[in-house]
Amino acid sequence: MNIAIVGTGYVGLVMGAGLAETGNSVVCADVDALKVERLRGGEIPIYEPGLDALVVRNQAEGRLRFTTDVGDAVRASYVVFIAVGTPQDEDGSADLRHVLDVGTVIGKNLNAPKVVVTKSTVPVGTAEKVRAAVRAESDQPFFMASNPEFLKEGAAVQDFMKPDRVVVGVDSPEAEAAMRELYEPFIRQGNPMLVMDIASAELTKYAANAMLAARITLMNEFANLSERLGADIDQVRRGIGSDERIGRAFLFPGPGYGGSCFPKDVNALIATAREQMVPLRVLEAVDAANEAQKRIPVAKLKALIGALRGTTIALWGLSFKAQTDDMREAAALVAVNELIGAGARVVAHDPKALDEARRRFGDRIGYVQHRYDALQDADALLVLTEWQEYRVLDYDLVRSKMRRPIVVDARNLYDPARMREHGFTYASIGRR
Repeated sequence: MNIAIVGTGYVGLVMGAGLAETGNSVVCADVDALKVERLRGGEIPIYEPGLDALVVRNQAEGRLRFTTDVGDAVRASYVVFIAVGTPQDEDGSADLRHVLDVGTVIGKNLNAPKVVVTKSTVPVGTAEKVRAAVRAESDQPFFMASNPEFLKEGAAVQDFMKPDRVVVGVDSPEAEAAMRELYEPFIRQGNPMLVMDIASAELTKYAANAMLAARITLMNEFANLSERLGADIDQVRRGIGSDERIGRAFLFPGPGYGGSCFPKDVNALIATAREQMVPLRVLEAVDAANEAQKRIPVAKLKALIGALRGTTIALWGLSFKAQTDDMREAAALVAVNELIGAGARVVAHDPKALDEARRRFGDRIGYVQHRYDALQDADALLVLTEWQEYRVLDYDLVRSKMRRPIVVDARNLYDPARMREHGFTYASIGRR
């Protein structure tokens, strides 16, 4: 099948490479000429495990190409996916300008019946707005669909190639038939394809992310309470995770959720609910609690060190989670700004996010290529991201490099008793 994907961010690029891998002819269009040039040269502008090989292989096979000519991509395809960004507006709602602009371009280039699919995370009613934008430019027949993505950064390729479910919203047999044909290779092992109305599909994406965000936040609140009560959140987590009604996923406390989805989607859903005069009080509390959680790591540092002015803080982990270079809404953004504001010097390490950090912080902090180099003469170590390489410490080396052996572990990577045995003053999230 001939497919166009407008937008080459995480979603569009992973989807384009994945659909090409199953034999489709895919053209990914983006107005960013520099990005397109890099992609044509096999240079992937984001870090996502396994994506580079997928892109290079399918370009070499002629199944995947990149262009800045969105209109040409539309004209050459039967299914057109809209996968452009929907940034958060000032009121928390999703900014749909880019999505609707694509709808206008599609309408101007609608040379035959096509299926137009919203892949971007968008509020309920967006597909109808896209339909209107297309229809304003053309009388040619077309069919709308919604196909929300459920890709975890750091595991996006695996999530796309082996989805636990595919959600599709349609209002025509033509759109349903096209989507079933596209996704049949990915659900052959029996994972479901859930076909529903378009509004339900649009809401499903927001509801799923909001529920996960609430789960993470509730565990963070339990962790904070555990500290006050002398309980151990690791034991609590095991106890509640063994309940089949709850399960084990998303029960690890930390410095608050971040990234491109949860913060934006929670706020967009809150904004949508307010427009409909159906306030989502639980989600409003989730958002507020998550923002407060991001400030806890530095508060723990202050409790252990006192005044931070003149101190050197080693920071391990800048991305919002492991296996990505994405720093959007990361806890590190809050921590670095608080530390600098308090007069501390920050020296940071991250396996993949140093370039992004330099773009955001410039020379306001120091950067090192090796994690232990950040510890030289440090008054404390702050761990914010759960990268695998941070999980095992050379205790003697760490102590020898640091001015003071103080560690604040916002990801609960280390055993508290062992850290104290090795002479560290140690604080984590929700543990004794």
